[in-house]
Amino acid sequence: MATIKDVAKRAQVSTSTVSHVLNKTRFVSTEVTQRVQQAIHELHYTPSALARSLKVNHTRTLGMLVTSSTNPFFAEVVQGVEQRCYELGYSLVLCNTGGDVSRLQAGLDMLQQKRVDGIIVMCTQASPDESAFEHRAGMPMVMADWGPAQLNADLIKDSGHEGGRLATEHLLALGHRHIGCITGPSGQRASDERLAGFYAAMATAGLAVNPDWVQQGGFELEGGEQAMGRILQQANRPSAIFACNDMMAAGALRALADAGIRVPEHMSVIGYDNIELAGFLVPRLSSIEQPKAALGALAVDTLLERIHHPEVPRRVLPLAPALVARESTAKLAI
Repeated sequence: MATIKDVAKRAQVSTSTVSHVLNKTRFVSTEVTQRVQQAIHELHYTPSALARSLKVNHTRTLGMLVTSSTNPFFAEVVQGVEQRCYELGYSLVLCNTGGDVSRLQAGLDMLQQKRVDGIIVMCTQASPDESAFEHRAGMPMVMADWGPAQLNADLIKDSGHEGGRLATEHLLALGHRHIGCITGPSGQRASDERLAGFYAAMATAGLAVNPDWVQQGGFELEGGEQAMGRILQQANRPSAIFACNDMMAAGALRALADAGIRVPEHMSVIGYDNIELAGFLVPRLSSIEQPKAALGALAVDTLLERIHHPEVPRRVLPLAPALVARESTAKLAI
């Protein structure tokens, strides 16, 4: 493999001149620049990113920790992060934590060993171990929607309380008064906020919530199906369901179909996240939109601002949710 010394020798210049041509750090005559570029081409020389990072103390590489999940929400956010990194000339190192604290710790260690410039954390542990982040005060970090809110890092949040309220108000506007909710894990910020928004909208409407119609689904397909099954076992059933993410809503649709309950004729269902799959379910799922690509891009931009301006106070940046109404919700039949 050719080195910078080989290029300098072939072009009959010093290694510092080759460096100036590569990095455009000093004027080099057109004739010399052409000789250096020709030598680079002939030798198939590729500059060492590691060597450059040791010299300038940055690698133009970002790390990202994300919970491995069947939920496409994560993949859509990661795609937004990767696209923004590509636009800005950064590389991304992705680590799946699997919801395991030890893997979270190992991922943080590995990313620091690779000398990433900063880390985006998007992990769904209900009770994340804060000790995993100890002794990392010097590492710029951004929490992207999911993560320990009390960590001293910038936080991008989805305004789940507002989103839960929007979903419930949509069902109320359609005439529904008997509304249930399938929640995520208790103690997880996104789950708790969306559920709180549901309760707030019901209270504003002067309606009591049947506790038997509030069931935990764990943010996954199977959990949503099982939670819907428990609701259907009740003597009285709601006319509408707010599922706190689209995966649980999809699982709920499966349970309803198996029970011979038509959506939305017999029961309306609305989800949360507006993942791409929502528009392909039968019926197409009403949902609360989270701008996933925008979330990913904002996470990158916020992290780079933190890297370049570490003195800036910690920021909490909310994302505004929006209602996307489709065929899974309809006016209550009288």
